[in-house]
Amino acid sequence: MKMFRINEADNVAVAIDSIAVGTKVEVAGESITAVTEVPAGHKMALKDLAQGEAVIKYGCPIGTVKVPVRKGEWIHVHNIQTGLGDLLQYSYEPVEVKEPVKRKAFFQGFVRPDGRVGVRNEIWVIPTVGCVNNVAQAIAKQANAYVTGSVEEVIAFPHPYGCSQMGDDQENTRTILADLIHHPNAGGVLVLGLGCENSNIDVLKNYIGEYDPDRVKFLVCQESEDEICDGVELVKELIRYAAPCQRESVDASKLIVGLKCGGSDGFSGITANPLVGQFSDRLIGAGGTTILTEVPEMFGAETLLMNRCADEELFCKTVDLINDFKNYFKRHDQTIYENPSPGNKKGGISTLEDKSLGCTQKSGSTLVRGVLAYGERVQNPGLNLLSAPGNDLVAATALAASGAHIVLFTTGRGTPFASPVPTVKISSNSVLAGKKNNWIDFNAGVLVEDGGEMERTAEEFFDFVLAVASGRKVRSEEAGFHDMAIFKQGVTL
Repeated sequence: MKMFRINEADNVAVAIDSIAVGTKVEVAGESITAVTEVPAGHKMALKDLAQGEAVIKYGCPIGTVKVPVRKGEWIHVHNIQTGLGDLLQYSYEPVEVKEPVKRKAFFQGFVRPDGRVGVRNEIWVIPTVGCVNNVAQAIAKQANAYVTGSVEEVIAFPHPYGCSQMGDDQENTRTILADLIHHPNAGGVLVLGLGCENSNIDVLKNYIGEYDPDRVKFLVCQESEDEICDGVELVKELIRYAAPCQRESVDASKLIVGLKCGGSDGFSGITANPLVGQFSDRLIGAGGTTILTEVPEMFGAETLLMNRCADEELFCKTVDLINDFKNYFKRHDQTIYENPSPGNKKGGISTLEDKSLGCTQKSGSTLVRGVLAYGERVQNPGLNLLSAPGNDLVAATALAASGAHIVLFTTGRGTPFASPVPTVKISSNSVLAGKKNNWIDFNAGVLVEDGGEMERTAEEFFDFVLAVASGRKVRSEEAGFHDMAIFKQGVTL
């Protein structure tokens, strides 16, 4: 297969392999001669396009051509531009959505005393402020010598915030920290404060609310003669508390999975993102929950999500989700429809619409059942939309804070990063999967190779994710990587 047309309405196709000038390729039963070189993952025109004419991919416009384009010509940033504007008016035009096939599925999880379920049994050390990051890491390093029973690891989550912040920016930090303290993947949590910070422990307790004192411990470093020694002793108590907990069979309806993508390429919208969409439909069919985020990468595809909202109230929340982020860009005098990153462009993504229409395929085909503010914990089973930026670490942390047990991360470029929860890397192409086997957990590139078949691959992937939920380590966990980042929006004092 040399070329792939995604939708029968498309006037471009994606090159599966690099196409040399003069090569004849078969697309939808028609023979087309390449009049320019077309790199792998990039687009070729299937017809002559006049200046200003829409380029159609995924059955939707991804921009307009800046100059006339010939049939068989490479289409990319040199001859296509975004067709998007700033704030838009939307109307609710619900589409008929077929509910996913009902199924039963199970994983081996840790059932907590409050009925929630974790897919890991870790001890987390969470600093209230960046000043004690090194102390937190030292406590975790020493305390790992005492890990026993079903406890898997002691992990510190350093971050640079918790002081010198104001308004909503400070609220974000407190909310995200409180969310993580409650996360069921942590069998126990040590909250480590300095003592003089804005978001000190006494303040943070108002955001934490009710907690189990056997599961959550607190230490103020300024009140301790030896904070590392005292911290290790508290973590030892947490280990003793969490160690007896054992994995047991849990219905997949309890599983919450975050959906995120990183640097994309021309294959992302053909392989990895649709595969994750298939997973989302399957998990929701089993009664589970998925969360789609990175709002700026919904721009240009937002109406597809809006019209899948289960009711008009959710539609209005989705409109606010989109427009609030556009206004955030405008307040900072930034372009709303900034072209994709250099890595995305190199991989074949030409406009934000091109990126967004591929990204939103991770949402599958089900109704939108919830719309979440940044830091808000998920309540509704099914597909949810979450307000967070496109930044990989910030968005993945936001997914974890909203309750995701696992994050599915599609990539056409590759990345080693992690998040507070297991982060499954799905490659869009087999070259990346072969080159960065130490980063990639699942190769979706097989979907454009001979014998690649979505239904079979989607079932394999569904089983793979359930295995991760049951304790199978992902590559970043094997490497010992654990990252956390908070959305920084305001001034620093």
